[in-house]
Amino acid sequence: MSRSGRGHLRIYLGAAPGVGKTYKMLGEGRRRHARGTDVVVGLVETHGRRYTEEMLGTMETVPRRILDHRGASFTEMDLDAVLARRPEVALIDEMAHTNVPGSRNEKRWQDIEELLNAGIDVISTLNIQHLESINDVVEKITGVPQQETVPDRVVRAADQIELVDMTPEALRRRMAHGNVYAADKVDAALGNYFRVGNLSALRELALLWLADRVDAGLQQYRAQHDIDSTWDTRERVVVALTGGPEGETLIRRAARIAARSAGGDVLAVHVARSDGLTGANPTKLAEQRNLVEKIGGTYHQVVGDDIPAALLTFARAENATQLVLGGSRRSRLGSLFTGPGIGATTIRDSGDIDVHIVTHSQMGRGRLPRQRGALSRRRKIQGFVLSVVLPPLLALLLGLGGDTLNLTSNVLAFLFAVVVVALVGGMWPAMVTAIGGSLVLNYFFTPPTRTFTIAEVNNALALAIFVMVAAMVSSVVDRAARRTRQAARAAAESETLATLAGSVLRGETALPALLERVREAFGMTGACLMERVDDDELTEVWRPLASAGTLTCTRPEEADAEIPARDDLVLVLQGHQLEADERRLVGAFAAHAAALVDRARLSEAAAEAKPLAEADKLRTALLRAVGHDLRSPLASAKASVTSLRSDDVEWSESERAELLETADESLDRLSRLVDNLLDLSRLQAGVLPVFPRPMALDEILPGVLSELGDDADQVTVDVPDTLPLVEADPALLERVVANLLANAIRYSPPGRAPLITGSALGDTVEVRVVDRGPGIPRADRDRVFAPFQRLGDTDNTVGVGLGLALARGLAEAMHGTLQPEDTPGGGLTMVVAIPTAPADVPVPGSRERSEQGDSGIGG
Repeated sequence: MSRSGRGHLRIYLGAAPGVGKTYKMLGEGRRRHARGTDVVVGLVETHGRRYTEEMLGTMETVPRRILDHRGASFTEMDLDAVLARRPEVALIDEMAHTNVPGSRNEKRWQDIEELLNAGIDVISTLNIQHLESINDVVEKITGVPQQETVPDRVVRAADQIELVDMTPEALRRRMAHGNVYAADKVDAALGNYFRVGNLSALRELALLWLADRVDAGLQQYRAQHDIDSTWDTRERVVVALTGGPEGETLIRRAARIAARSAGGDVLAVHVARSDGLTGANPTKLAEQRNLVEKIGGTYHQVVGDDIPAALLTFARAENATQLVLGGSRRSRLGSLFTGPGIGATTIRDSGDIDVHIVTHSQMGRGRLPRQRGALSRRRKIQGFVLSVVLPPLLALLLGLGGDTLNLTSNVLAFLFAVVVVALVGGMWPAMVTAIGGSLVLNYFFTPPTRTFTIAEVNNALALAIFVMVAAMVSSVVDRAARRTRQAARAAAESETLATLAGSVLRGETALPALLERVREAFGMTGACLMERVDDDELTEVWRPLASAGTLTCTRPEEADAEIPARDDLVLVLQGHQLEADERRLVGAFAAHAAALVDRARLSEAAAEAKPLAEADKLRTALLRAVGHDLRSPLASAKASVTSLRSDDVEWSESERAELLETADESLDRLSRLVDNLLDLSRLQAGVLPVFPRPMALDEILPGVLSELGDDADQVTVDVPDTLPLVEADPALLERVVANLLANAIRYSPPGRAPLITGSALGDTVEVRVVDRGPGIPRADRDRVFAPFQRLGDTDNTVGVGLGLALARGLAEAMHGTLQPEDTPGGGLTMVVAIPTAPADVPVPGSRERSEQGDSGIGG
């Protein structure tokens, strides 16, 4: 530690409260203290945990500062005292804590920054849910908003971050043993925030965030030490698939290679050759694609005649570090005919990409390679060489036979040579052989020999027929080669279209992903879908809707290829010119891209129309539901008032009182109904005024019981007065609890009074309204919160079904939640979770919060 410079910050990071961060921090402090380091405890929250208190040992503790705020006393870390004491190391717990008003800084992490700037080393603790960047993610997982956060830049600037890890099961056992919470809070905590799923998700967030932090540190180290060579800390593994039986083995091997480093990716690629691909099984490819997606990889398809080149081009474009190939299925005899295989060629040209040749059960079991239909340049050269060599060689061999062979036999021998050359090199080498062979036959074997004169007509006819037969044979062979090439190309196109159709059937709607497929399949550097927009000028204006790869053109005519999708949409490609048959294939992708654009716009229109439809549905339900519920209290009140005003009947005092009471009750029902309707409409319009303030939960109980009237005698209240303050609108919270209690009273059996209780959990206070009624099946629990739903009711006199819908809406308006649970032993429990108030804004005259910091829970 440099006393003259900035101090060093060490953070113990945990996935959840209770994993042992404070214990670890104190253990590090004791080790340094034992080595003679000047260590003081700036602030530690033990939360009454015996083992944590014992870890304080003999280390010096700086007394806390007492602050008065709005009539209440609070304690905070005395920053000035720690700065004046100027230790080498300060232990400061709960980095995300909000200081009490009157402190120098608003947040504790700002206090820590001052100490670091003064040259004091700081050791602190932090839970992953308090990081600013993932605060919203944690709220989605746990349902609990985190009000105290620390900027990521502050945590990333720490010199050391150590993860304090514990499995969810182990943490729950700690809680069950009373090592985290008091016994009366354990059950509620285990059933809510500390569920196994929540803890597992928080643990994964902590591990992933720390892995990214380690990777950033590694890159910083490389930059500081001018290290330019590649350090393959994150693998991108490309696995080549042919549709053969070895595909699953290759995919799993690639997944294991990628799993050896954090963040490894698996990319499966299938090369569809324009000259046909031996052994490509569409069914197998589909199965292997599903396997790739199950392991979290991606599937790609490209078209290429040179498979090794296509694989390496794809791998380099994707910045791959590893390439996995299967061992050749060809037999040794097959290798003699075809020379070096794909694996050997790929290894030779791979450069800095590692190539893995994976053995499998099908190695060496292939048959002789089937002859390709398309004639390569190499085969044509071989054909021309044979056309020059075979005629003189055959003449020499036939000349050794002397007079034993006649002209017919010699012509058939040369015709055989023409067929051989045609099979090897095609039409033109065979024609050269035929012409050369006819000249040799005429000169050496047709009387008179040694001249080009033909004496007999039948010999001339034989030579003419020989040339024609040779020409026809070579033409048939060449045509078969072209047809085979076309068929193979069509097969490759159909395979690509089948992949496109499969993406449609699977519901893939991402336009950039489709353009990336086009770019990969046709070896382009960039692909873009452009739309023509109306402009006042004469020139056309185009705007890109989506793109993939690198594209420099801004108009369709500037690209290498433009494929119209419809009048106002064009798919443009950059990289090279397309052949005619390729343009037809790209046209199918363009049509699908246009369909995706239309589908997206229809979805947007449907989304815009959905609120209108919901509003219309609400109005319809309202008209259907409130007809009776408005008429009933109106009719009852009117009948009572009309009776009282009537001169035909002499009413006694008791009768008059009864009629007035009936009118009063009916008007109260009508008033509550109108209030609920107005509040629900304001909620749905987003204009309901909410005025939250710190308040004690017991403030609303008198108003709730008063609103219930005589039914209040049926309610059992068990709300501890030691609960933390909550941040809520008192009037709205009173409405929520009153609605829930009225619902509980309605369904509670005689002699089984509903119960209202409260407990603290994390950064929330939970209000539980418990009844012993029939309960609600799990499948119907979401329905009961919809407006105008009276699940299981047939009697309209109980209301229009707004109570629970309004209660949930009001709770969410206060940033809380309302969820139903089963009551142990039968019944329904409604749980209202309201966030606790910040420690810096207590209610004047209210009780002091019994705990501060991280809601009474910490490392």
